Amino acid sequence: MVRLSNNLVGILNFLTFLVSIPILGAGIWLSNRASTDCEKFLEKPVIALGVFLMIVSLAGLIGACCRVNWLLWLYLVVMFLLILLLFCFTIFAFVVTNKGAGEALSGKGYKEYRLGDYSNWLQKRVSNTKNWNRIRSCLYDGKVCQSLADANTSTASQFFAEHLSPIQSGCCKPSNDCNFTYVSPTVWTKPADNTTYANPDCNTWNNDPTKLCYDCQSCKAGVLDNIKSDWKKVAVVNVVFLIVIIVIYSIGCCAFRNNKEDYAYPRYKGYP
Repeated sequence: MVRLSNNLVGILNFLTFLVSIPILGAGIWLSNRASTDCEKFLEKPVIALGVFLMIVSLAGLIGACCRVNWLLWLYLVVMFLLILLLFCFTIFAFVVTNKGAGEALSGKGYKEYRLGDYSNWLQKRVSNTKNWNRIRSCLYDGKVCQSLADANTSTASQFFAEHLSPIQSGCCKPSNDCNFTYVSPTVWTKPADNTTYANPDCNTWNNDPTKLCYDCQSCKAGVLDNIKSDWKKVAVVNVVFLIVIIVIYSIGCCAFRNNKEDYAYPRYKGYP
């Protein structure tokens, strides 16, 4: 009779194999339909994840149910490496997201964000021109600032009372340091005189909807604050996922031991 641990490993990996099919399909669909840099950036990781899950689940399924010991051994090695990777990433995520927070402004419903407040590692990621061009493309394609422009805020006081997201605050309006005159959420008037600004973002701001403050330091800081929030959530989910993976790994070890025992002490059918 097939042992319980082998059954469990087989069932879990069969379910993982089923999950990998739509993930791989989504990646292939993206590769054929992607028209923007943002979509093209997603296609390779999605395809890689789908292929990885499919191969690993097949190795675990065949190794456990068909008693192919080398496949089950390979499956356990990959699972062990995955546990190490998840553990390291979870610790790393908590460390790099420990710094940085928005600055509350008097009389404003939103906060402003400074790039220098965040960890050096995160700053380097968004300061890389290639990385930032991709992120910028995603922000523009996602119409983050367009939704703000379409909002019903006809007066400055209404706008200042708005609770903007970190990305909207950093990318869709000039910094509070600039003292520009409000016209609409994404249109501001600069002073007529050639004012010298301490904040370089004031010179970067442009009323062109395709530019706005997408290249500002505050925009990069807003993106990092968003990443910080998301990574903390991911890190918490990873802790739960890590526990599940360790349980599956333990069951897989039992199945591997069962296979070895069966090879060492084969079971013979009774005599007719």
